[in-house]
Parts: sequence; structure tokens; C-alpha cells
Amino acid sequence: MRARPCLGVLLAAVTAFTAVAVPTASARVTTQPAPKAPDTSVLDGKHLRQTKMRLDRGDPHLRRAVTALTARADRWLDQGPWTVVDKPRPAPGGDIHDYLSQAPYWWPTQRPTPENPWGCPYVQRDGERNPEVDSGTDRQDVEKTFDSAYDLSLAWYYTGEQRYARKAGQVLRTWFLDPATRMNPNLNHAQFIPCKYDGRAIGIIDFSQSYTSVLDALALLDTGAPSWTEKDRTGMTKWNTDFLSWLKNSDFGKQEAAATNNHGTFYDMQLAALAHATGDRRLARRTVLDAASKRIAPQIASDGSQPQELTRTRSWHYSTFTLVAHTRLAAIGRHVGVNLWAYRGPDGQSLFKAVDYLLPAATAAAAWPHPELAFHRYAATDVVHAAADAGDTRARRAVPALEAPPGGDLWALRPAAEQLDSIAG
Repeated sequence: MRARPCLGVLLAAVTAFTAVAVPTASARVTTQPAPKAPDTSVLDGKHLRQTKMRLDRGDPHLRRAVTALTARADRWLDQGPWTVVDKPRPAPGGDIHDYLSQAPYWWPTQRPTPENPWGCPYVQRDGERNPEVDSGTDRQDVEKTFDSAYDLSLAWYYTGEQRYARKAGQVLRTWFLDPATRMNPNLNHAQFIPCKYDGRAIGIIDFSQSYTSVLDALALLDTGAPSWTEKDRTGMTKWNTDFLSWLKNSDFGKQEAAATNNHGTFYDMQLAALAHATGDRRLARRTVLDAASKRIAPQIASDGSQPQELTRTRSWHYSTFTLVAHTRLAAIGRHVGVNLWAYRGPDGQSLFKAVDYLLPAATAAAAWPHPELAFHRYAATDVVHAAADAGDTRARRAVPALEAPPGGDLWALRPAAEQLDSIAG
């Protein structure tokens, strides 16, 4: 696209998290009554409300940021909507409403023939994306659905321009709600491998890395967006509740929950956000509490490195990618009284250390010393912002030296980390 966590003894290290809010403004803002604070799951709704009020008062920094946001939103107005029923062939189960994606790092070893149309068998080439995964499946369309819904909803909230809300509603209704075009609330056929697997548990990451942005987009629209109806709200709550049930109870969901690398962290992040959005605050809190000892302690070394990610061919990408999940999970924790940033593992592991490990490369003070097929310095920008807002003095000093991602730095408007160097296509 564009591109959780702690228990028992850990409770002593866990305190209520208060997010730092950075306001925003745009050149196309309409005067409105004081905005409502959206009941967001990752973003801080009260912070967004304060940002909107500062924007309405003409804050020049925020106005520049909103100009960048609306430029992004404007590009979506003439695109989509997208739907799972548009792919050329259904998922292996035969239901056109089932989501389908293909494993990105698996490649054919033979030339396709009438007898072997896929060119099987497939072999894995880590970090090398097979271009065929972007045709014939739903992968790119779901990314556009998620990104557009988020950008358009934020643009409506900050500017009050109704066309953004109307387009966001159309995109969401088409993908999730319209009986003729809706997606079934499961990921049974995500990241299939031709001639090998009809779907895989790790395909859940297709949603977990960015579906939480849709949850926040829904919360933004729920503050009074035009043409976003009670029927729409009820329908999305039902879809999210069904999807949460599938995540908790399916074999794939249980396998992904047991993953010990970034897949497990992203799973927890998605589970906690869905639980929060559907009203199960107890599950959201428990998931975040557990993540301290379950995710931070085993995944982050005492020096702040992430050993599992450093072995990858895209070690910089995956080091920042995993921290997107950790920092967004910490943001969810803020809503349920858990401060993951305060957690320290038995060997001193912490989110602050993990972010600080990236700072020399993120600020161009030093080269990244590990394997990376395509280094993009801006990939770390959001996670450094997150650490700075959470109180990391080294990260705060580093912010002026960060590289803005393509399209501009939107942290002031949506202070929750995104994967800025997406390799999803």
C-alpha cells in the first residue's frame, strides 16, 4: 500500500498512553462548527479534532499539509470503485466474492504450456516480487480501496468538502457492502501459490498491514459525513464483526496468531484494532498487553536491532515494516490504557531502542550496514515521528533530518505510522 502488547509482571511497566497531537490546515478548508472527535482505533480522535480546529484557525504548517493530502485525495476522485468480482477467474474455492492474492516472492520454473499453464513448480526468491501477482488477483485493487478510503475520509474531515466523503462512501460500499460486488469476510485464498496451496495463513498480512486505516476511515465518516448512512454504518459493523470472528477462529487465523515474526505482530495489531472498532475493548486491551512479552521481547535485541528482519534481502524495508506494526499497536494501546512505549524487556528491549537503531540511516548520518535490495531512507520517517511523539529525545532531535516520502510528510494530519516504501505493487 501506498502500502500489541504485555501481562502479569509486565503490568508494572504498562501505563496509560497519551498521544501528542499535531494540528493541521489547508488552503481549501470550509468554516464549520467545532468538529466531532472520531472514535478511531489507531489514530487519536481527540488529537484529530484539535488538529482540525487549528487548521480552521489558519495554521500555515497544517495548511501546507492539507494541500498535500487533498492532492492525494483528488487523484482518487476519478478512479474506482474496485471490487473482488472483477478478477478474471474466481478464487480456488469457486466463489467470485472471495478475496484472492498470489504469493509475491514465488516464481514459476517452467514456461507455461497448455498442459502446465502456470509454469509449475514455483520456487521462492525472497524479496524479489513476481510481477504476475499484480494481474489476475485482487491484490492491487484492495490496496487502492484501502488507500483511497483513508485519503478521502481524512480529506473530508479536514476540509468539509462533500465530494471526498461521497467518493469514500462509494468505494467502501462497493468493496464491502453491495450484495453484487461485496467481498466475503475471510482470507481463505490470500497469497495462494499455483499448483501448491489454494491459500495460506501468511496471506492475512495482505489485510493486517493496512486494513486498520479503513477502520479509522469509517470512524471519520461516522462523525457526520454526507451520504454515509446508518445502514452503511450497520453494514460495516457487521462485516467487521464477521471478519474478526474469522480471524480469531479460523485455522489460518490461529496459525498467523502463532507466528513469531512480523506476521504475528501485524496479526495482533489487526486483531486489537478490530476488537476496539467493534466494541470488544477487553480483547483489544488483552491483545496489546500480551504483545509486550510476546512480540517486543523476542523480536527486538538488546541493541535495538531486529535479528529476524536483518537476515532478509530487504532488511531495511522489513525493519521499518515491523515497526509500523509495533507503533500502530502502541497507538491502539493508548485507547485501552496501555503504554507499550514504556515496556522494557528482560535484556532492555524496547520500541525506543528499535527506532533509535534506525536513526543513523534514517538521517543519512551513516549507511545502512545490512542487505537491502532497494534502500529508501524515507521508509523510516513515520516510525521515527511515532517515537518522537512518544517521548524519545533522540528521535525528536532526528525529525528535522528525516526524508519526506513521495507526496509529502503527512504526519501532522494522520499521526500513525504507514509503510512508506510499500512493495505491495
